[in-house]
Amino acid sequence: MKKHLTHVDKKNKPGMVDVSDKAVTHRTAVARAVVVLPRAVQALLQGDDLRSPKGPVFQTAIIAGTQAVKRTSDLIPFCHPLPIESCRIAIVLSKKGEAVITCTVSLHHKTGVEMEAMTGAAVAALTVYDMCKGVSHDMVIREVQLLQKTGGKSDVRR
Repeated sequence: MKKHLTHVDKKNKPGMVDVSDKAVTHRTAVARAVVVLPRAVQALLQGDDLRSPKGPVFQTAIIAGTQAVKRTSDLIPFCHPLPIESCRIAIVLSKKGEAVITCTVSLHHKTGVEMEAMTGAAVAALTVYDMCKGVSHDMVIREVQLLQKTGGKSDVRR
């Protein structure tokens, strides 16, 4: 099977993929982003959340990530607007001082939700950075990646 870019036609013109002939299936995607937090930021930990001068960091990041999932097609030109049925974002602080963000998205539709899951994880990570930058700019966002997708032609698991 020859691999090709799905968003480029035979004349190298970019465009949205035509999903009109695809079957509706249950589709899910799980993505992760990691924010490496310096000790000054880790010191803000109170219970299951960080408290910055701007408020509860993880709770705000979950809200921002959820909004981003719903607005992915506004940010990425060839993403289809999708009726998201479920979005869950979890943030845990690892023993290494990293905020590990997991975004799980699902729906029943003709196209997948991997871009929505990665956008949700990435925006949640950016929100953690934004809310904590007054304490330290030494944070690093890394490993924004798709962990899993199901439904459609193929499944992916990492």
